[in-house]
Amino acid sequence: MSETHQVIILGSGPAGLTAAVYCARASLSPLVIEGPEPGGQLTTTTDVENYPGFSKGITGPDLIQEMRLQAERFGSTFVRGLVNKADFNTTPFSLHLGERQEKAHIVIIATGATAKTLGLAKEKELMGFGLSTCATCDGAFFKDQEIVVIGGGDSACEEALFLTKFGSRVRVVLRRDQFRASKIMVQRVLDHPKIEIIFSKNLVDLLGDRKTGITGGILEDTKSHEKIEIECNAIFYAIGHQPNTALFKDILEMDENGYLITQPNSTRTNVPGVFACGDVQDHVFRQAITAAGTGCMAAIEAERYLAGH
Repeated sequence: MSETHQVIILGSGPAGLTAAVYCARASLSPLVIEGPEPGGQLTTTTDVENYPGFSKGITGPDLIQEMRLQAERFGSTFVRGLVNKADFNTTPFSLHLGERQEKAHIVIIATGATAKTLGLAKEKELMGFGLSTCATCDGAFFKDQEIVVIGGGDSACEEALFLTKFGSRVRVVLRRDQFRASKIMVQRVLDHPKIEIIFSKNLVDLLGDRKTGITGGILEDTKSHEKIEIECNAIFYAIGHQPNTALFKDILEMDENGYLITQPNSTRTNVPGVFACGDVQDHVFRQAITAAGTGCMAAIEAERYLAGH
């Protein structure tokens, strides 16, 4: 029979690791279940320059490693695995990793969200080398350079407008012949002198390698299927994110896009003793620093919950 933990944390990105640091320092001996991609989205980022405390910048993997070592130093333990079943009907809660079962009085969910991609052959190679899913994170690396944004919704419009602060030109590529974004966002994009729109095209290939970075892409016309080459220094995907919450369907409250709903000014879910932090419940900011902040909140709320029960 496995031991019952005080706290189990699902996920090992900035939210989960910050929660682990705070829980461990509160002598709660958290168990962190890392999931199939330890470190989350930050591990696909090369240089991180906007995380406070690193004046010369730090790579995403190095930042995650520092957080993990800090959590381990205070007594967090880690296990690699994928939870395939969660039982929150009775306490202690049960989490199943295949045939293995772990129990805990508190569960902190920090499973994050996955940026949607196009499934192109070179995506894995070039992610972080000119290919990005976060304009706020990586836009500043492409000052006075040619930038392409893929997408036609509000997020794509916002990213394109933000990237005009850095790029010499920003081209927005849409697979449809019109935007899906709100009228006001579309108008702002159309009115901006630095932005050009390319309608009815699909990005079907990426050009470049890790030495050169992105050098361009191949676009295919959705009607004629004619292919053209487009030169650029960076390509930003803005086609949405998928929160990693399938495990909690019909168990925890979610919004229409699958993000976990937490109570105002809190990380509490609709199940007492279950907390959610980071990108799994934040569809607005999606930054490492905001994820870490909510990880801190979850840990403090967990400690107070245990003290009161």
